[in-house]
Amino acid sequence: MVKLTEGEWSVLQVLWGGTSFALGEVVSALEPTLHWRRNTVHTYLTRMEGKGLVTIHRETEPHRYSAAVSREDCARQERSQLLDKVYGGAAGDLIAAFLKESRITAEERDRLRKLLDDMEV
Repeated sequence: MVKLTEGEWSVLQVLWGGTSFALGEVVSALEPTLHWRRNTVHTYLTRMEGKGLVTIHRETEPHRYSAAVSREDCARQERSQLLDKVYGGAAGDLIAAFLKESRITAEERDRLRKLLDDMEV
């Protein structure tokens, strides 16, 4: 899988919200935040199809667009890249940094403890 640009993430966020969308629906969903014109969205979708990120259903009129990759697969890749790039693959350092900079609830803390216990770390 290729590294996603911010624009590609935005497009996929829309497509992950349903089964398939017409071009106008994607444009409308992106307009409040990105202010992209119809041609820009169409170009993105076409290029993303070439990268294997989007499926264009050409058998329908108007064409429909859907995500060809899952949110979890993309998130997994982003986590892996961050872990390798910033923390040299050290997951414990990444987790420690997040915990130092963020507050977690007692419930989240208990879930983390259980996860670590289940992993037998």
